[in-house]
Amino acid sequence: MQAPLVTIVIPVYNTATDLARCIESVRRQTYQNLEILLVNDGSSDSSLPICEMYARVDNRMRIIDRPNSGVSASRNTAIDQAKGRFLQFVDSDDYLIPEATEKLVCRALDTQCDLVISHYYRVRGENVSVHGFLETDKVLSLEEFARHLMDEPASFYYGVMWNKLYRTDLIQEHGIHCSEELNWSEDFLFNLHYIRYSQRFCALREPIYYYVKNKHSLTANQILKPVNVISTKLNLFTYYKDLYTRLGLYEEYKLQIHKYLIAVAEHG
Repeated sequence: MQAPLVTIVIPVYNTATDLARCIESVRRQTYQNLEILLVNDGSSDSSLPICEMYARVDNRMRIIDRPNSGVSASRNTAIDQAKGRFLQFVDSDDYLIPEATEKLVCRALDTQCDLVISHYYRVRGENVSVHGFLETDKVLSLEEFARHLMDEPASFYYGVMWNKLYRTDLIQEHGIHCSEELNWSEDFLFNLHYIRYSQRFCALREPIYYYVKNKHSLTANQILKPVNVISTKLNLFTYYKDLYTRLGLYEEYKLQIHKYLIAVAEHG
């Protein structure tokens, strides 16, 4: 059976310094059946010419050039155009181990899971550390996954999009998109939407993604007003409460869910 097509989405905005490293890590994946969408979000540096250079030498790459609208709009544009059976997201200042996509896809196919979530490396200068929470090889039901989520309700591990493999049909069928109104935790909200429609979950305990925390990172330079943080957390809380109420778990985890309102994200 032919290996299923995987769409890898790379939103790009003024990351010329790190972009080549990111793109090289994607195009050198041991898993070859890829559609690579480079979404240039109105970059003012040399990011677009770098994307164009790579697109000329690798026909798996397609550039989507759009006016600056933010990372959520970039991801949404790519989601609507994705042709792959699976969706994978990579931030343009980060990079992958060579076997990242292959390991994610093999895990998804072996388990028939709707969501695969992996450990990752956090890179800060010369310091590299491993992060992740699920330490089981078993397939988890929605209820079991929701119980694990309550152990670390504000963590990057559960919140971000770049350490996961998604089913494209599930996303497109239910119209799941990133909120373009939020400028913080929009990926967490996306994940809460997605898991509502998922039934099978599994972990990849080996780290496959290098999350680079540096001065060039958009998230590192993001200035958040307290009122925006509170508003966003209240928005996310609504989805948390709805999900756990539907699962009949709200009363059991009410304290943890309320605690989320004052929790500090793992790397925030």
